[in-house]
Amino acid sequence: MSGAGGRPPAGAGGCPADVVAAYLDHLRLERGLAVRTLEAYAADLAGWLDFLGLAPPVDAASLSRVTSRDLRRWLVHLEERGLARSSVARKLAAVRGLFRYAVREGWVATSPAARLGTPRVRRRLPRVYTPEEVRALLAAAGGGSGPAALRDRALLELLYGCGLRVGELSGLDLDDVDWDGGWLRVYGKGGKERIVPLVGPVAAALRAYVEEGRPQLEAARRRRPCPPQDRRAVFLNRWGGRLSPRGIQAVVRKAGAAVARLRAHPHLLRHTFATHLLDGGAGLRTVQELLGHASLVATQVYTHVSRARLWAVYQQAHPRARRREPPGAGHRPPP
Repeated sequence: MSGAGGRPPAGAGGCPADVVAAYLDHLRLERGLAVRTLEAYAADLAGWLDFLGLAPPVDAASLSRVTSRDLRRWLVHLEERGLARSSVARKLAAVRGLFRYAVREGWVATSPAARLGTPRVRRRLPRVYTPEEVRALLAAAGGGSGPAALRDRALLELLYGCGLRVGELSGLDLDDVDWDGGWLRVYGKGGKERIVPLVGPVAAALRAYVEEGRPQLEAARRRRPCPPQDRRAVFLNRWGGRLSPRGIQAVVRKAGAAVARLRAHPHLLRHTFATHLLDGGAGLRTVQELLGHASLVATQVYTHVSRARLWAVYQQAHPRARRREPPGAGHRPPP
């Protein structure tokens, strides 16, 4: 249980009685991590403590007794369970972060995780839609009639036209839309704010929904009032409340099912947004800003996708390039 200010009660010498709880509070209050990310960290740390036979609260003395050998046994245990390398790497990152924080605060002398190697994770190239598939998805989303069709069309236009994450789209409020300036204010991971352009068909679809479709959905609040913080939400559900990330995913899946069973997910539209920008000549720094990536490394994966698509087009279009390997590659990149 946390004490004043949301931090766990302190033990002797100012060290908290529960170092793990203090670390999670640090991530929430000082780092501003999203709720789902915090839940993942908490679950990973709880599983690790369970393996070690430690039950909360875990004080600094208990943490100091953990050795690098204990951590190696835990990693072997995770691999024997058949977990993917990416999952093992994520769990190790949570434990490594806990020790790093405890050392910095002076509660633990050294970190047994400092010299442990991270499992190498093979980074898969994200699948992206072709322009024809995107047009088909947009047509399927807005093919019906009524306020829901206007909403769904605007929703997919924003996912593809602005590269928003599903949580960012759900969190949009009317005050975040500047019609005159032609931009959106978006709050990304950790509450970080960014501005993205709102122009062309994206702006037209959003305006049509806000002016014609949203008022009809808003009228449903007479039957089921929504929380005050949801009254200004851009995207509403059938009860007039804020459309949740799960609701957005359902809308996108429905549109995909209508297009020859095309597998559709909001994040694939974000991948497609980035790749199509690079294909069109946009700079990597520009794409980074539009996506809201803190690091350029996270954006660079899209350059590989773009090059692979460029090679595929070259292979098909140029008679001297057919059935040949790309320079320096042992196999043809995936399209």
